[in-house]
Amino acid sequence: MSTPSISNVAISDTLRKVFGFREFRPNQESVVRAILDRRDVFAVMPTGGGKSLCYQLPAVLLPGTCMVVSPLIALMKDQVDGARANGIRAAFLNSSQLPDERDQVVRDLHAGQLNLLYVAPERFSLDHFRQLLTRVQLSMVVIDEAHCISEWGHDFRPDYLSLSELVTLFPHLPIAAFTATATHHVQQDILDKLALRTPLVVRASFDRPNLMYDVRFKDNVDAQLVALLKTHQGDVAIGKASIGKVGIGKAGIIYRTSRKNVNDTAAMLQAKGFRALPYHAGLTDAERQRNQDAFIRDEADVMVATIAFGMGIDKSNIRFVIHADIPKSIENYYQETGRAGRDGEPAHCTLLFAQGDIHKVRFFIDSMLDETERAKALGALTRVISFASTSVCRRRTLLDYFGEHYPHDNCNACDICLGTRDVVDCTREAQMLLSAIVRTEERFGATHIVDVVMGSANKRILDFGHNKLKTYGVGKDRGKKFWRQLVDELLAHGVIAKAEGLYPTLLLLPKAVRILKGEERLDIVRVHESPAKAVKAKSAAPEAEGNPAGNHELFELLRSLRKQIADEQGIPPYVVFSDRTLRDMAAHSPRTAEALLSISGVGEVKLERYGQQFLRVIDRFSDDA
Repeated sequence: MSTPSISNVAISDTLRKVFGFREFRPNQESVVRAILDRRDVFAVMPTGGGKSLCYQLPAVLLPGTCMVVSPLIALMKDQVDGARANGIRAAFLNSSQLPDERDQVVRDLHAGQLNLLYVAPERFSLDHFRQLLTRVQLSMVVIDEAHCISEWGHDFRPDYLSLSELVTLFPHLPIAAFTATATHHVQQDILDKLALRTPLVVRASFDRPNLMYDVRFKDNVDAQLVALLKTHQGDVAIGKASIGKVGIGKAGIIYRTSRKNVNDTAAMLQAKGFRALPYHAGLTDAERQRNQDAFIRDEADVMVATIAFGMGIDKSNIRFVIHADIPKSIENYYQETGRAGRDGEPAHCTLLFAQGDIHKVRFFIDSMLDETERAKALGALTRVISFASTSVCRRRTLLDYFGEHYPHDNCNACDICLGTRDVVDCTREAQMLLSAIVRTEERFGATHIVDVVMGSANKRILDFGHNKLKTYGVGKDRGKKFWRQLVDELLAHGVIAKAEGLYPTLLLLPKAVRILKGEERLDIVRVHESPAKAVKAKSAAPEAEGNPAGNHELFELLRSLRKQIADEQGIPPYVVFSDRTLRDMAAHSPRTAEALLSISGVGEVKLERYGQQFLRVIDRFSDDA
C-alpha cells in the first residue's frame, strides 16, 4: 500500500516544532527525505552529526512504529528520555524491565501508540518477538551502530548477523542503517551483509572541527593527569568545597586499559579533590550503574574508565577525553574521542603516548591464537603508533585513515597545527644513542644506554667498563627525559627495536646504519610551548562575543536550573536542554516565549514544559544586571 507523499511544509514544521531547529545539519535532509520516500539508507555519520534526528523525524510523520535495533541496553533509556522530552511517543523493550513494564510496552505497540520502539538485536532474533512484529504496524526499521554487523568493524557483535534477514522479513519497509565509524572496507561489508535495496548511501565527513587533538609524551602519568585537569580550572570542580555544588564542573572521560589502572587513577584523583569515579567490568552492575548515573546527571565531573564505558551514554556536554594509555586502533580512538563535544561546543582530546605501553599491548596481541586476528590487531596497533608519532596534522592523519582528504593546510585545532610542536632535526643526538648501542654490543636496554650517554657513574656502568667508551657522557648536557623520549622516537620510527623476552635489549635496524653514516636524517616532533595555553584560548573563543562575563554568569544560573529540573524529573540534564542551547540563551537573553522559541534546540513541547522557568531566571538576571 502506497503512502501519500509528505510535504516540505510538514517536514520543516516538524523539525522546528518538535526538535527546535530551523534548518537541517549537513546530510540530514537527504536521509530524512529518502526514508519518507520508503527508500533504504546506509549512512556513516560521525558522533554529534545528528543521526538520531534522521530517523526520529520520519518516525513522527509516518504511520506506524519505527523499530530501532540498538546494541546497548544502557543507552536505550537515555534515547527514550530524549525523544519523550521532545514530545515523541517512545519506549524500549529489554531485559532490564519488569514483566509488567514489558507487557505495557507491548500493549502500547499493539494499540499504535508508539512512534519509536528501541530493542536489542538479541530480542529481534527471538521467534516470539518476530511473530509479535507481524501483528503490528511498523513504519521502518533502523539499525544503530551498524558497524557491529561487520567482522572487520571495531565492535563486532555476532547477534547483529540476524539483521541480515530484515529485508526478507519486511520487504515493503524502508531499512536504515547508521554508524559513526566505518572504513570503506567495513562499509562495503555492511552493505553486503544487509543486502539493502538500491540504498541511498551517505558518507558524511569524519571531521569534528570542534575537537582539538593533542598528543603528549607519557611521563609520570598521575602528575600529568592532575596538570591536565587543572588546565580546565573553572571547567572541572576541584577541591572538597566543590562537592555537591551545581554548575561548577565540566565533564570529561579518562580512558585506562586495565581495571587496576582505572581504580588507582580514580582513587588518586579523588584524593586530590576531583569529583572522579571509576567504571569497568569488574565493578558490580549496581556500582557501574550508580557511577554512570552520577556522571550523566552532572554529579561527578570525571569518569575514569576502560573502553567498556562510553557507548552506553548519550551525554552531549563532555568537554574533554584523555587517553592515558594507548588505544587499540584508530577506529577505537576516533569513537572514544568522539564522545567529547557532541553538542558542537569546543572539546579537548589528549593522548598520552609512550613506547612502554606498546609492549603491554603486544603481549596481549602475541597471545592471540587466531593468526588472522593477531595480524589484524598488530596492523591496528601500528596505525595508532604512526598517528601518535607523526609530524603531520593530526586531523589530516585521522581523516586519511577513513579515506577522506582534508583540504586545508592548517586545521588550527591540533598540537601540530597550533604550533605547540616543532619538527626538529635530531640526527646528531640519534647518532650518539645508536653509537652507544653499537659500542655496548646491543646487549643492554634503554635505561643503561641512556646512562652511558649521560655519563652516569653508577655501579653497573663502572662494572662493565662503559665509562671508558667513546660515547660515555657525550649527552650530559641533556636531561634524562630528553634521552628517554628520543629512544621512544627511534623505536617509533623503526630505527631500533626491542628484543623479545625477559631482557628487552635495544637492537639496530637497517635505518640505524644509514643514520650513523649520515646518509639519512631523523626529524622528530618536539614540544616548544605549553599546549594547554593554546587549547584554553581556543576553547574560550565562543564565549568571547558580547559580554563574556555576563554570558558565563547567566549560563551557570541556567545550568543550575537545568540540573534542578532534571533531578525532579529523574532524567539527565542534557535531555532538558544541551549546553549549546543554554549558551545561546545566555548570549541572546530572550525575554518572551516567542524569542525563546527562536533559540536552537527549543521546540514547542520544551517551551511548554520548561519555558516559563528559564524565562524567569533570564528576567531576574537581566533586571539585576
